[in-house]
Amino acid sequence: MPTPPSEIIPLLSAFSVAFTARTFAKALTLLYGTILAPGRRTVAAALRAVGLVSDQHFTNYHRVLNRDHWSPWVLSKMLLSLIICLCLTPDMPLILIIDDTLERRQGRKIRYKGTFYDAVRSTVHQASISLGIRWVCLAALVPVPWSQRLWALPFMVVPALSAKTSTQLKKPMRTPVDWAGFMVDRVRRWQPERDIRVIGDGGYAAIELVQRCQQLRSPVKLVSRLRLDAQLYDQPGPRPKSKRGPKPKKGAKQPHLAERLLDPTTQWQTLTMPWYSGIRRSVEFITGVSLWHRCGNAPVLIRWVLVRCPEGSPKQAHFKPAGLLSSDPTLTVEQIISLFISRWNIEITFEELRSFLGFETQRQWSDRAIERTTPCLFGLFSLLVLWAKVRHPDQLPVRQTSWYPKQSATFSDVLAAVRRDLCSSPNYASSGDNPDLLQLPKALVFSLFEMAYYSV
Repeated sequence: MPTPPSEIIPLLSAFSVAFTARTFAKALTLLYGTILAPGRRTVAAALRAVGLVSDQHFTNYHRVLNRDHWSPWVLSKMLLSLIICLCLTPDMPLILIIDDTLERRQGRKIRYKGTFYDAVRSTVHQASISLGIRWVCLAALVPVPWSQRLWALPFMVVPALSAKTSTQLKKPMRTPVDWAGFMVDRVRRWQPERDIRVIGDGGYAAIELVQRCQQLRSPVKLVSRLRLDAQLYDQPGPRPKSKRGPKPKKGAKQPHLAERLLDPTTQWQTLTMPWYSGIRRSVEFITGVSLWHRCGNAPVLIRWVLVRCPEGSPKQAHFKPAGLLSSDPTLTVEQIISLFISRWNIEITFEELRSFLGFETQRQWSDRAIERTTPCLFGLFSLLVLWAKVRHPDQLPVRQTSWYPKQSATFSDVLAAVRRDLCSSPNYASSGDNPDLLQLPKALVFSLFEMAYYSV
């Protein structure tokens, strides 16, 4: 059975509070097997990876996911605490990214499946839909010492069912925006003192979410995309004492962002700042503080930013004008744009989960197993990064070749480093002289090991 290094034992032991002793022992076995297994991440594959193919009580490991009692919310809380403890200083804000992704699943017994928009298979000209389960993911954006970019580490994942599926299962209907408000509220209760900033794409630009973030005892700062046709208003002015009736909630209507974009008299300002892919780019912007209103909702105070590419820029540098919002009007334009640009890191996490941790290869079909397996895979991504950070606080071993000098570590290097720890000499000591053993060149053995460590 693989054994982790001594420095990692306290890291793993922190999660034992969510399990009974027997369940935690089985969960660790599945953890090691899932790390070592290539291809599909099923319970059977995990047992094969740790050499338990002859275990007659293999069903006990399936029960960890579909029957045993343990709390995923406690695991989420512990994982977030470890991320903050190992990756952030006390004065750093906690930056969260909220997004949803689709796990394509089919099968008559999978009751959580529905038909959703598939962002991965869609193009600019054609939208694609797929059958599967939509997951809302909340990830912490943190720096790691061996990479130039920030990494999005998931710690809380919930399924957002379609309206049809919710009705069939007699469950309350919750949209991704509803789940986002619930998850942000829970994180605020777990971290009551820390400055929290949440980043979402256009799907989370909702007045309800802005209100929920602003009405918390310690408000959370939300940054998201804003539609160019959003209804913006002035704040209500002083009301004459002689006028009766209810006090107005908003003032005069302001032009849409789309109208400001086409107005030749708009006074644009220029800003040079870090952009996607680590480059620096000059952008033009206008900003203001307004009330955002939509029928059926009370108006909310936001800072809006309209960003466009400067005139005369090279064709390859052009990007479509975009509107952004902040629920906290005190955030600067540079902070708002930088936060929204960093949202793209969660898309990298989603892709690496599919490529290296077998996301969408699970085969559980019971409701409880589905509710647990996918969030555990997302949490495993974050746990492996923390494992690698504890073992390699300054420099992570990176796979190098003469034709491809690799500047920064990627998740494949993280997974390989953790696999090396589990397959190190204390676990697999070298054998003595034996006439039945065939001696191989050390370079060949190391090459075979490297292929195993980097297998997907």
